[in-house]
Amino acid sequence: MSASHRKAVRLSTPLDPVAVARLRCGQEVLLSGDVYTARDQAHRRFADLLKKNRRLPFDIRGQVLYYCGPTRTPPGRVIGACGPTTAGRMDPFMAPLLRQGLRAVIGKGRRSADVRRLLKRHKAVYLLATGGAGALLARHVTRRRPVCFADLGPEAVVRLTVKDFPLLVGIDSRGRDIFT
Repeated sequence: MSASHRKAVRLSTPLDPVAVARLRCGQEVLLSGDVYTARDQAHRRFADLLKKNRRLPFDIRGQVLYYCGPTRTPPGRVIGACGPTTAGRMDPFMAPLLRQGLRAVIGKGRRSADVRRLLKRHKAVYLLATGGAGALLARHVTRRRPVCFADLGPEAVVRLTVKDFPLLVGIDSRGRDIFT
């Protein structure tokens, strides 16, 4: 480990707004606590519920959404591979979820300029998980519980309890983007 290597920041959910505000683009994070998986179809359903002025199936305030559709769970394991999916597909759904108090999202890849502005406005962050490392990331999951939309199969919303889940701050709450 080089002398320039910074120690990772440890965060727990629900996320504290002050801790989120301290995060800097490019900083390493070890996340512990509950995160909620949600991909494209779950986001569409969230948007439909909010358009109808209905409540989401769980309290999203201070929470983290992980753009992930876990694979089938092998015998003796908590979960199958649980790597990130491309975040840009969820860009159209960010505004209403951030207005509900969502504090962070986890995915891979670039986000739009609109999402950068929204994250800055709502003091939230975009965290990057390593693509292609789903089996390794699964080792950080200690519990898995279904939440809603079971009919979506691997795209159902699942609450994962994670321990020291390794992430990188992709866009901080000031709108600074690791890709730019």
